[in-house]
Amino acid sequence: MNQPHADLDTFRRALPEALGSALRERFDERFSVAQAVRDHHGRDESPFPAAPPDAVVYVNDTAEVVELVRLCRLHKVPLIPFGVGSSLEGALLAVQGGISVDLSGMNRIVAIHPEDLTATVQAGVTRKQLNDALKDTGIFFPIDPGADATLGGMTATRASGTNAVRYGTMRENVLALEVVTADAKVLRTGTRARKSSAGYDLTRLLVGSEGTLGIVTEVTVRLYPQPEAISAAVVSFGSIEGAVNTAIQTIQVGVPVARCEFLDEATVRAINAYAKTSLREATTLFFEFHGTEASVREQSDTVEQIARDNGGQDFEWATRPEERTRLWNARHNAYFACLQVRPGCRAISTDTCVPISRLADSLIGARAILDRATVPTMILGHVGDGNFHAVILVNPEDPAEMAECERLNDEIVRLALSMDGTCTGEHGIGLHKMGFLCEEAGEDAVELMRRIKNALDPDHIMNPGKIFRA
Repeated sequence: MNQPHADLDTFRRALPEALGSALRERFDERFSVAQAVRDHHGRDESPFPAAPPDAVVYVNDTAEVVELVRLCRLHKVPLIPFGVGSSLEGALLAVQGGISVDLSGMNRIVAIHPEDLTATVQAGVTRKQLNDALKDTGIFFPIDPGADATLGGMTATRASGTNAVRYGTMRENVLALEVVTADAKVLRTGTRARKSSAGYDLTRLLVGSEGTLGIVTEVTVRLYPQPEAISAAVVSFGSIEGAVNTAIQTIQVGVPVARCEFLDEATVRAINAYAKTSLREATTLFFEFHGTEASVREQSDTVEQIARDNGGQDFEWATRPEERTRLWNARHNAYFACLQVRPGCRAISTDTCVPISRLADSLIGARAILDRATVPTMILGHVGDGNFHAVILVNPEDPAEMAECERLNDEIVRLALSMDGTCTGEHGIGLHKMGFLCEEAGEDAVELMRRIKNALDPDHIMNPGKIFRA
């Protein structure tokens, strides 16, 4: 069983007094050992117990990150990058103690190049902040994981979200990085050029590395023209099969849908209670179409016919911006709506992704597994690219319940792996999926990852204890 880390303090190292004095002298009030500050930086959205760092340092620029890394390297003290704390897999927990590096103060938009469709931002810039800066330019940044995450955090976890079916993930949309390495050097990977064949692709190596190979301080991303027309739709179904087959057929016939989101009946019910909406409480798909007026109309007509052929009903169209905002706010708040079904719970959230042809088998199989649960469960996700999330609401203080829910999680993941899928489409490995990474990639591949880690971070100070065990 892929159990959570049983003893988060097993390898914890005490913060050397000399390091604490040096950090206090250098960062003054931006160095904190206050319990409340440490607790805030030692908890995320995962089901793990809190694992606070020994101290928190708020950095404002790359030079400060370099100095911080230099000092921590000297004392062999871990560094854990922190954005807004929205990790679902324990990626920011200080399982070996050390310093939480709060990058929220690095929130400057360095440059926007509308003519090249690129922007360069510091790691603490959030996706909403970037799009607010772009709103009068006619271009936008499409990656939308739901939470208002930082671009540095999204890069570290190779995030995607609701728009990935059309615009891709962070892997496709990060052109270049500035990274502070474990030996306190500033590494710049990539350029603003759209393609390159120059040497090893270090940008791709660092995207998705979860802070284990270095601290991302600056990100250059692709931008896209705002579509001339946008239309959204909600359609409900009498069965999971009808909804999933609609999503599959939409992709297979080549409709360039921008968003295709699945919500089961339990998720819709939770949204209605949380957001005071009146969506039909049934299996539901949310769609969004981007393009010209004519192409959006053609896409909409095609998908509506596919949905009707699969039992879709009660189409609700949203073309005005305020209608679309209401619709997508409801979708983005779905995770928090689900948590309110069982106040005080935590969520174990699966993140499997399978080839689109196996989506129906994977999702229906996951639903059958969850039907055995003794706790509330929901399914939602980005089915346009084969990715969905099973949300299992668990009492983290109940060992028997945690064990039951982890067994269900294991079954769902192994079902996806048996279909040539992945254990994580967008959340990363963190602490929770180490065992699954070995099953998915194989021991030889994980050993190669360890060798890369050892070469770039021989003292294991960069977010140690994540992705795989050293």
